[in-house]
Amino acid sequence: MKTFNKFYIEITSVCNLACSFCPETKRQAQFLQPERFRHILDEIKPHTNSIYLHVKGEPLLHPKLGELLDIAAEKGFKVNITSNGTLLHKNREKLLGKPALRQMNFSLHSFDGHEGSTDKEGYVSKVLGFAKEAARDYGVLISLRLWNLTEHNATNLARQRNRDILEMIEREFELAFRIEEEFQRGKGIKLADKIYLNQDHEFKWPKLSEEEDLGRGFCHGLRNQAGVLVDGTVVPCCLDGEGVINLGNIYKQPFSEIVEGERANRMYDGFSRREVVEELCRKCGYRQRFNLA
Repeated sequence: MKTFNKFYIEITSVCNLACSFCPETKRQAQFLQPERFRHILDEIKPHTNSIYLHVKGEPLLHPKLGELLDIAAEKGFKVNITSNGTLLHKNREKLLGKPALRQMNFSLHSFDGHEGSTDKEGYVSKVLGFAKEAARDYGVLISLRLWNLTEHNATNLARQRNRDILEMIEREFELAFRIEEEFQRGKGIKLADKIYLNQDHEFKWPKLSEEEDLGRGFCHGLRNQAGVLVDGTVVPCCLDGEGVINLGNIYKQPFSEIVEGERANRMYDGFSRREVVEELCRKCGYRQRFNLA
């Protein structure tokens, strides 16, 4: 039986921002209903106990987020949420104190990525305040993400757009060092107990219109991760945001059958041979970014 360290559940395909680094989905706008969330958890329970509320969309937009977290706790799952952090003021009570909530990732690069963003200091201050409270009082792990570097500025942060955010972080956590002095690409910087800052290059979502690579290499898709979109489409990883590699529908077929189906096994076995069989995978930057190609 295939088991997964990470399983991504898209609870909504709707987002309140339009960030330049995140292509807009062409799929129908939907919110996952609690009864369908229960069904998904029952289906994947033999395969994982760790879920990530993330593919496309902003999880904090979901009107029944608190109820979903309660269902996850009831079913024995630990939950990780990735958010742009702009809606924390409306969701504080739905998040804090929930036994299932293990980690929250905040994409701070969303501020500059969204053209209409205003009041950077207010935005960062609210995220950092929530992060400190969640980590200190509730033991939630926090990852603050700045994934907007380029090859040119990765080694010279002081002259690029993150400096003002880094200064706010340095002040808030009373750091005795400048973050640039400790920066190593791909390695988090500990800011406080359970709170980390992670910086990396801007990621490019895979799409069929991109140029193919040589078709050789490895990926963790369907090996330690899989996911399901809000409409029930099972996908091999969190980067297939449009369901191009449609392995089946979890509302129509048992998940255990889907991940042992012909297409899934062909993909899995291909990576075992270091052969990339899916077209989208041959046009994905993940393997290049993490030296898996």
